[in-house]
Amino acid sequence: CVTSDVQAACRDTTVTQELLKEGFHRDLLVQVELGEDTGGCAVAAQVHLPPGIYVDPYELAALQQHNLTKAVLFPDVTDVEAPEYLAKALVLLLFLEPDPRCSRCFRAAVPVHARYHRPAQGTHEALVALGSPEVLLCCCHSHLSAECWEPAEVDTPCSSDTTSPCQWHTTKHRPAYEELLLRVPVGLREHSSLVCALTLLTTGLCSGLILAAACKYGHFS
Repeated sequence: CVTSDVQAACRDTTVTQELLKEGFHRDLLVQVELGEDTGGCAVAAQVHLPPGIYVDPYELAALQQHNLTKAVLFPDVTDVEAPEYLAKALVLLLFLEPDPRCSRCFRAAVPVHARYHRPAQGTHEALVALGSPEVLLCCCHSHLSAECWEPAEVDTPCSSDTTSPCQWHTTKHRPAYEELLLRVPVGLREHSSLVCALTLLTTGLCSGLILAAACKYGHFS
């Protein structure tokens, strides 16, 4: 890292996020444009994931092993099988890479997955609101303006490749708050009785076929 004067960046910081692909398995793309060149500072986005969406820690570890993304997940132990109503919110610290097309631009993408929701009344989808990420900046030996930047309570190094301590800073001038809505397909509550009856009927039929095959072809002593 090199010394950098970035006190004006917080006033002009813009953050955009986008969900790529379709269905339950998506890619979250985060793009940040600072007010001026950071000159070697580490830039990250802190994303608060509601219970309806999660990052698979095993998938994240595999991507980091192949140097395809850099991120830290809090907590690092996640139940990937839990439905939305039993899951907890997560915090993702996503390290952003410089965009070669813009000296002040950074971007990164990470796979995210929607959780199963309860059946809904009168609608075929549930909405998961994803708030705007928080921009974090870490500049080694840099003196950031106290009027623009304040220390952030983030206990992680400036890079996922190192273990040395680091002081992250967040801008006091918050970017425009924009929610990103993820539409998750759900079942209709009105169909609960029909689904239960068909499930019970199918289970009984399959169990009967298995029992009949076992009696016909099985060898019992």
